[in-house]
Amino acid sequence: MNGRRALILGLVGFVSFLSGGWLVQRGTARAGTAYEHARLFQDVLAHIAEHSVDTLNESQLYDMAIDGLLAQLNDPYANFLRPEDVNQLRERTSGTYGGLGMQIDVRDGWITVIAPMADSPALEAGIEAGDRIVGVEGVSTFGWLNNKAVAELRGEPGTDIQISIQRPGVPEPFDFTLTRATIHIKSVQAAMMLQPEVGFLSLTYSTIGESVVDEVMEAVTELRDQGARSLIIDLRNTPGGLLDAGIALTDLFLDRGQVVVDTRGRTGAASETYETRNDQQWPDLSIVVLVNGGTASAAEIFAGALQDHDRAAIVGTPTFGKGLVQTVFPFGPDHALQITTGRWYTPIGRSIQRPIRRVGESLRIVGGLQEELQDMEGDTTVTQLSDVFYTDTGRPVKGGGGIRPDITVRPDTLTDGEQAFWRSLGAQIPDYRGALTTFALEFKAEGGITDPDFPVTNAMRAELIRRVRANGVELSNSVFTAARDLLDSQLEYEITQYVFGRDVATMRRTRNDPQVQRALELLRGSPMTEELRTRVAQESGTGGDDRNQ
Repeated sequence: MNGRRALILGLVGFVSFLSGGWLVQRGTARAGTAYEHARLFQDVLAHIAEHSVDTLNESQLYDMAIDGLLAQLNDPYANFLRPEDVNQLRERTSGTYGGLGMQIDVRDGWITVIAPMADSPALEAGIEAGDRIVGVEGVSTFGWLNNKAVAELRGEPGTDIQISIQRPGVPEPFDFTLTRATIHIKSVQAAMMLQPEVGFLSLTYSTIGESVVDEVMEAVTELRDQGARSLIIDLRNTPGGLLDAGIALTDLFLDRGQVVVDTRGRTGAASETYETRNDQQWPDLSIVVLVNGGTASAAEIFAGALQDHDRAAIVGTPTFGKGLVQTVFPFGPDHALQITTGRWYTPIGRSIQRPIRRVGESLRIVGGLQEELQDMEGDTTVTQLSDVFYTDTGRPVKGGGGIRPDITVRPDTLTDGEQAFWRSLGAQIPDYRGALTTFALEFKAEGGITDPDFPVTNAMRAELIRRVRANGVELSNSVFTAARDLLDSQLEYEITQYVFGRDVATMRRTRNDPQVQRALELLRGSPMTEELRTRVAQESGTGGDDRNQ
């Protein structure tokens, strides 16, 4: 178990290419047939390369053949990785890259700093949230897309780059010369106290990477020092990460020797049961885990294990259902083959992977988000496909792919008027976003808002609408009026983020988040785990030991 843990990854995994002997042995009985097909393929390839009217060299033809072969597998994640792909893979799995350390996005046509990262060259140089990067090495960035900016700003650690910054409230741009460093992308996005005894830990939109255990240990320890007796772990829109890291994260919250996940594949190397190796860190901490359709891969392993062992209440909507083991077989330093070699199963035997079927030329995951939403409204199509399993205490939970929450809480949906607003914006959404951000940055520059609980006034909303129209967006008064609450909430969050920081904005957003609020209701009075389990059973209509009833 020790060696393999570091080899198989939730999103991707590196293993040594040791299957050559297996291929030789299995191929012996049919060597003639295999040899003939190989020769036939080579002859076809040579004739196409020499005689085809289209100009394609043999290298291109081989690449096309590889891609065509992988496209015929019933494997949506099969991929042949070229040098650029391999570099991106290393970056994703390690959580590190060479750069300046700041989150950026396009606003009003300019590359805008959303937030500098801790201990980064950007933060140390004094770059602030809301700064516009208007030039890189003397070249204007107006009109750049995100991928262009990322490509220019990143580079080898130790190399210098000159950028020009336009700061709200400062008349003229000014220059920075920054030295790129090795930047680590954190898994823990936020950690704070929501109530006197309830901590909140967010891994939203982040990857469960190599340092997740250290980050979670540090964050939970600080929350405990602040009085946390219960914890909300937000895994919504957490796309997964390393299997090894997901298992190590789960190890913090389960008892020694409990099963975390099974992997099952065609070969012995692809089939294994992973168990916790340490005593859990905070056995008296009651836990609610938030999930949704964007919770995938290693995040589903974590949520499924805690649910199966009755360690946490799962709240939200069904998860994505990505339970396939991807193994990467490297071919030299710059190429690799990524294929699915197994499936993941929760401790009680539920398959995390949703069924996949081929529809025409494409692969389709059965039971996607739309079907789940229909299921919540009373359509039993998905439910009928799902077997029932039982947790350690006998609570029934459904299989069928993904992790079904103990308590389903749908997020607030857009009203008809708000949906009409977004449809009317269409391709002009960036113009709207640009006006919104520019307006928020002016509040930051002026320093007029000092209370993070500031109200959004009619005058603020009217000014935003004026600026949106000045950006060329022509919408009727009735469209804006129907989207009033949406405009207010976006103004509230954008201003709070730039004036007070992301943590304060996150705190304010949780007050209007129905899934967070339901979690807080469950944790009212900081119940022990057994009491929390009882509350979940009462709200979900499931009890213990249903097998004996």
